Amino acid sequence: QVQLVESGGGLVQPGGSLRLSCVASGFTFSAYLMSWYRQAPGKERELVASISTIARITNYADSVKGRFTISRDNAKTTVYLQMNSLKPEDTAAYYCSVVTGGTRYWGQGTQVTVSS
Repeated sequence: QVQLVESGGGLVQPGGSLRLSCVASGFTFSAYLMSWYRQAPGKERELVASISTIARITNYADSVKGRFTISRDNAKTTVYLQMNSLKPEDTAAYYCSVVTGGTRYWGQGTQVTVSS
């Protein structure tokens, strides 16, 4: 079965950095586009970044361009989200996601809180 396990969240001051990790299993990781989403309290879940398979083409939400970097290590079946210059508005639960077999799967999420 598909499993996605996120880690790396925490409390950080504005301007700080965090790196999120998502370890995937249960599917051929290298063959699928991987994405990070986030959901702040009272708001809808939104796409933050995605990365394609072999070509590793990336896509970012306008709000994180130039500050966040998505990457993947197919050998470790892990996708990363490096987050720099964090802002209070980046505070949210961050989720790793994949669509396989016509079904979107989510991890359990990792909380990121940006506050002084």
